[in-house]
Amino acid sequence: MTTISGHMTGATAPLTGVSAQPTGVMPYSKYWISWGALLGLTMVMLFSETLPLYRTAAVMLLLVAMLVKAGVIAAWFMHLRFERAALVISIVGATVLTAVALFGLIVPDAIATLRQAAQ
Repeated sequence: MTTISGHMTGATAPLTGVSAQPTGVMPYSKYWISWGALLGLTMVMLFSETLPLYRTAAVMLLLVAMLVKAGVIAAWFMHLRFERAALVISIVGATVLTAVALFGLIVPDAIATLRQAAQ
C-alpha cells in the first residue's frame, strides 16, 4: 500500500530493503540554512542605512535583497522549487502583474502630492 503522495510508509513498506523514509522528505537542515540566509539578508538590509552609500545604491541594495528573500521563501518554504515550471511561472507572473498594477496606481498619487508640496 502507498500513501496519498505515492510513497511507501514505514508500516506498509515491504522488507526488501526499501527505505522506510519517503524520498520526497527534505531534511530540516535545509530549512535552517535558508532561515539563516534570510536572517543574514535582513541584517544586511537593516544595517544598510549605516553604510556610506549613495541613495540610489542603497535603494538598489534593498531591492535586490528583497527579491532574493522572496525567491528563497518561495523556493524553500512554499516548495516551489519542486513544482513544475508552469505553476512557478503562473505564480511569479501573477505576483509581478499585481506589483506593477499597484505601482501604477500609487505613482500618479505620489507625483500629484510632490507637485502640490512644491507649490
